[in-house]
Amino acid sequence: MRNTLLAILLFLFHIASYAQDGVTVQGAVYDTSGQPLPGASVVLKGTTTGTQTDFDGNFVLSGIPSDGVLLVSYIGFMAQEVNVNGRTSVSVTMEEDTQTLDEVVVVGYGTQKKSDLTSAIVSVDTESLEKVPTGQLMQAVQGKAAGVQVSSLGSPGESPEIMIRGVNSVYGNSTPLFVVDGVFFDNIDFLNASEIESMSILKDASASAIYGVEASNGVIVIKTKGGQFNKNATITYSGYTGVQKAQNVLQMANSEQFVNFALESGSESEIASIEQAMQRYGRSRVNPNVPDVNTDWYDEILRTAMTQNHDISIDGGSENIAYSLGGNFFSQDGILDMKNSYERFNLRTKLDIKANDWLKVGGSMVYSNATKYDDEGSAWSLAYFAVPIMPVYDNLFTEADPLPYSDARELGYRSSQNPFPTMDNSDLKSNIRRTVANFYADFQLVPEKLNFKTSLSYNHAGTTGRNVYLPYYVTDDYQRSVEQSSITRSQVTDEYYIFDNVLTYQNTFGEHDLTLMGGMSYRDNYYSYFGTTGYFDPSGSFVKDKEQTWYLENTSTDSQTSYDGGSRSYGFSYFGRAAYKYKNRYMAYATYRAEGANKYDETYVHLPAFGLGWVVSEESFMENVGFIDYLKLRGGWGRLANGSVPSSDGGVGSSTVQTVFNDQYYTGTQFETISDDISWEFTEETNIGLSAKFLGNRLSLEADYFIKDTKDMVIPLSPLVGTEVSYQNVGSVRNQGLELAVGYSGKIGKDFGYSVNANFSKIKNEVTDLYTQPYIETGSAEFRQMIIEGQPINVFYGYDIEGVYQTQAEVDADPAAQSAIAGGTDIAPGYFKYSDVDGNGTLDADDRVFLGSPVPDYFYGGSINLNYKNWDFTTSFYGQGGNVILNRNRAEVIWTTGRNIDAELAKNRWTGEGSTNAFPSSAGYRQSWNQKLSEFFLQDGDFFRIQNIQLAYTIKNDKLPEIRLSLTADRPFLWTKEYNGFNPEVGFDGIDSQTYPIPSTYSFGMNIKL
Repeated sequence: MRNTLLAILLFLFHIASYAQDGVTVQGAVYDTSGQPLPGASVVLKGTTTGTQTDFDGNFVLSGIPSDGVLLVSYIGFMAQEVNVNGRTSVSVTMEEDTQTLDEVVVVGYGTQKKSDLTSAIVSVDTESLEKVPTGQLMQAVQGKAAGVQVSSLGSPGESPEIMIRGVNSVYGNSTPLFVVDGVFFDNIDFLNASEIESMSILKDASASAIYGVEASNGVIVIKTKGGQFNKNATITYSGYTGVQKAQNVLQMANSEQFVNFALESGSESEIASIEQAMQRYGRSRVNPNVPDVNTDWYDEILRTAMTQNHDISIDGGSENIAYSLGGNFFSQDGILDMKNSYERFNLRTKLDIKANDWLKVGGSMVYSNATKYDDEGSAWSLAYFAVPIMPVYDNLFTEADPLPYSDARELGYRSSQNPFPTMDNSDLKSNIRRTVANFYADFQLVPEKLNFKTSLSYNHAGTTGRNVYLPYYVTDDYQRSVEQSSITRSQVTDEYYIFDNVLTYQNTFGEHDLTLMGGMSYRDNYYSYFGTTGYFDPSGSFVKDKEQTWYLENTSTDSQTSYDGGSRSYGFSYFGRAAYKYKNRYMAYATYRAEGANKYDETYVHLPAFGLGWVVSEESFMENVGFIDYLKLRGGWGRLANGSVPSSDGGVGSSTVQTVFNDQYYTGTQFETISDDISWEFTEETNIGLSAKFLGNRLSLEADYFIKDTKDMVIPLSPLVGTEVSYQNVGSVRNQGLELAVGYSGKIGKDFGYSVNANFSKIKNEVTDLYTQPYIETGSAEFRQMIIEGQPINVFYGYDIEGVYQTQAEVDADPAAQSAIAGGTDIAPGYFKYSDVDGNGTLDADDRVFLGSPVPDYFYGGSINLNYKNWDFTTSFYGQGGNVILNRNRAEVIWTTGRNIDAELAKNRWTGEGSTNAFPSSAGYRQSWNQKLSEFFLQDGDFFRIQNIQLAYTIKNDKLPEIRLSLTADRPFLWTKEYNGFNPEVGFDGIDSQTYPIPSTYSFGMNIKL
């Protein structure tokens, strides 16, 4: 493959250096303020010969006749003709076109000029996405759009969690709808950033309601790259190679810290285990009271991993045909030292044809083939708990196969603790193949006024899974035998058809602009899954080292279990939009969708939306306000229906009960009937915003305030009598927030340009109605979360800590402690002192308080971009706060002793009066009194991170293609307020059970354009 790639590049260089007749013209394109216009089109009039300006607004065009005429165009500006007149250097200044003030953005079933928007829609800079070395496109969006929360996950091939404007549902999910070239998706893990031409995020209901019941959590509309009419072929290669390293590696107690902690605990079993470790592995020469082993388990399971990406494309077009063809290869090894990786190969093509003056047809297709080896998730918690006084391998196990894995049970502990037997003997493979296609025909019924577009979209995703757990042998007691080893084969199929027909009318009547759109859509989604698990037959043909024997036919027939299921959902919709503008300053916008679906008893839902806009800067009273170049006020309202909530379920269960009547013992059966009555959840959202530009358009501001109410929210409902729980549409929740986005760009001298961008989002989530229920408990019994009116969804609920008892006198003086001691609880100095909230002298469930929300209530991001001549530098950042994280691993001490602790706890433990008022003693940490869910196990989730740093140089030479070389550090630095872990992005549930850490990536990249 490398030789083939080299041959292609040499061929492209040869083409680029081929001499052409005519003059070579160098030039630059600027706006009236002197700012460069990157991406402006420069074409030789009457031909398809052309190019686009680079980041600095510069271009080079060869083979131009000395009397040729150049056509220069840019969206939002008036096109210009430039006579060459024998010149080899030209400079073009373009004026804004008042009829097309700014860029065109994609909205539901159409486009609008950004200046005409009344909704909260943000366009993401696709060039900035390509600077992030990741296989997950949405990970690159993090921090780039106000109101959009992205929680990245580190495992190769894992899609990040995404939420737009808060949590809307208890029972449904918060995943937005992705619309890629008209096709609906719930994730876009098959796309690469280099394949994206534009991305619009529809944040509020007035923008997204037209997409119907799939759009309740917002919509992300993506258009893939295509060709251009009247443009010479452009061949582009872009790629990078990099290394990944774990950042902020969690520090665990070393052997000396662990031994001190265990000895102080007074646990006879732990002290005995330390003695056994010294007998088995010897004593340390530095400290003879410590075993001669000091294993850093995280250092053992982590590795430096490679990642690479290569993309090549060709696009262009003649007068009647525009084309684009490309391929992409992405590969990422995981930083967990096992068979853990993700590899994806994409092919894409797009074709647009002007069949005649009134018909345009075309289509696009993406084929993606990925192979993913999942990590063994238990490895992270095993590495956390594994004691440092045990090595990875124990050479005393002389008969072990394939390796002599150490086992903590030899030291008297309850479990193996060693993560390597599972890591080395797990093979978790998935093949994911996806085909996405869209075909359309666009009829110009009345030129420039009335057109009809019909399109058919298709998405097929097939995932084949093979999870194998292989045998290993340490001793007779510590092994996974052949008959205990298993294989699971699975097949998941997801097919989606969408058939859209849209009629659009546009016209201008003097100072009036009117757009009317109406359409219908049919969608059909088929989903199925099938899987079988079996345990290998020792007498069969299974051989551990021969992958060709890893099949169900080599398992015992009586050990096989299967699962089978699926669903089909379909819907038929009518929708329409009306957009009106008067004098380029007053705007009205309205959409309506009636959607029929087979999911609930209520077949059709009706989803209206509208918006208003006022360009204040166009009014006469603003003429003398010189520092304001543009000011628009906008507002909108819309209604959404949530289609992610599962449909109604019903069932009958029975259980055996015993009772006594008249001194006679009876056995009987109790029947339980579950009957849900679920329908649509509805969300109504109001958005008020402004868009402004100041100081010669150098400073921009976008601000939005929204209130989003979800009504008829599905919640579990407990009956007045009995224990049967059903789900009903009786709850409600409100999200309200403020979003700000600012940007400033400028130029110093001729060669130095800069831009600064920042965004900030503040969101408040509040449960407003639970249908007279006092609360709904969520989470696990030991780590309780709560849904309760007046609080965010899934707020943590536990005990407040006043400090640590420093003396016995403090214990004796606390009524709550004395009450617990009287009940048989051990409490001593070095134990937590909890708040007796109700003041009754007893610590019980009524003393629990709200300890914080798992979801951040504010987040922010930004970037700084500098360019000097051929150099450019970019850095971006992201941060969030207002949430708490449950350190589940630290809290797991409630299940068993004999596990390691983190270094922070080991260093800061209470060792006597005045030593600390925040950490328990070694003895206290192991006691039930200190193991209640409290703020000790919850940590502040605030963090700030440098997202990306890139330095690049562009080589520009008439005899060479344009070459851009770059060095990138992705996610190199992280600062947290108090979080003690790899990375505070643990997902929106707020529970850190050792989530796969997000690595820092350092890469070298190259971009070649011919």
